[in-house]
Amino acid sequence: MEVPAVPTVFAKYASSVIGPGEPIVLSAATQKPDYEAEFAVVIGRRTKQVQRSQWKDYVFGYTILNDVSARDVQLATSQWTLGKSFDTFAPMGPHIVTADEILDPHALDIRLSIGGETLQHSNTRELIFGIPELIEYLSRMMTLEPGDIISTGTPAGVGLGRTPPRWLRPGEEILIEIEKIGILRNPVIAEQAGK
Repeated sequence: MEVPAVPTVFAKYASSVIGPGEPIVLSAATQKPDYEAEFAVVIGRRTKQVQRSQWKDYVFGYTILNDVSARDVQLATSQWTLGKSFDTFAPMGPHIVTADEILDPHALDIRLSIGGETLQHSNTRELIFGIPELIEYLSRMMTLEPGDIISTGTPAGVGLGRTPPRWLRPGEEILIEIEKIGILRNPVIAEQAGK
């Protein structure tokens, strides 16, 4: 996809959120489930209209988020929220590292692997929009509350961008590692009928 001039913003609902070790459930409503390793920022103070120079005053800490995406649903319309918000499609963790423990959040290695194969590997210095820009941009339009999570975007290597595309399959385990934060592990399972 083209590099956007402004951040592409969508929501993931609470029913999407799971913790480390919990299974990502592949719904029968998608044939193209994909992974996205992302560095996420946890807001610590209520705020509106933050100047980017003040961004550090509003960050509680950082965590890992897997922005699991149903690509067929996501790209069927211009609205991405539904394709991003399936149940279990926002694994997070394994914990929150407080902001004082990471001097420069824009210098962290990030890697995603499945079955021992590295599929994404980059560094947060490569983010298209850094944390100051994201907080400033979002807080112009909405109030950010303590506990809100802003996920920052994913490196190259997602399944959609591969030839042929590489979709998630039941029985796999996804590992996302971000320097100074830890490793987020989640197994992938098929949805059971009626559940």
